Amino acid sequence: MVYDFQTHTFYSDGSLSPVELARRAVVRGYRAIGITDHAGPGNLEWVIERLKADCELIRREWGIVAVPGVELTHLPPAAIPELARRAKALGALVVVHGETPVEPVIPGTNRAAVGCPDVDILGHPGLLTEEEAALAAASGVFLEISARRGHSLANGHVVRVARRAGARLVLNSDAHDPADLMTPEFARTVALGAGLEPNELAAVLEENPRTLLARLGYRVD
Repeated sequence: MVYDFQTHTFYSDGSLSPVELARRAVVRGYRAIGITDHAGPGNLEWVIERLKADCELIRREWGIVAVPGVELTHLPPAAIPELARRAKALGALVVVHGETPVEPVIPGTNRAAVGCPDVDILGHPGLLTEEEAALAAASGVFLEISARRGHSLANGHVVRVARRAGARLVLNSDAHDPADLMTPEFARTVALGAGLEPNELAAVLEENPRTLLARLGYRVD
């Protein structure tokens, strides 16, 4: 069973519609999927309202928990709190595009995200600091282990720092194409490759996702 809280559709830079993405996720063994298209001040409401309609249909027809959301991407750090607040007011899952080692993300993005009460997940945070991880733990912001090439280069560092700080982790695909979606076996492989111990897998792959879903108002049987 897979829980995945960062995926993309043709509403931003993904290749599939939300409905087709969810259908393919069902076939891969997904229990829940967050559809988090890239957003900024100009398209935030546009993306969320469309994803809400798609996710309502998906939940009703296929039994997968489909969560509408956004990934706040390459924003000035000072803009993150206000845009996260706007997204959360519309009922969205809020992911912030963190300081991955393979993109020129503005320094200070991680710090702004983990200090914001309206952010749910800091995606691919790269070489985040001990202080940032501790703030994420205190703020309830989940840190992401990424299955996406490039972003995954810092997974081991993220796991070590999060473990020391007591910050909670989730594992996401950052899928843009159908081949990017995970199977349960692949999710486990990525988690172990990131340095998780076998006795930590249940928390990251099942318990933390369920905690996040409950916080967002979704029930998983």
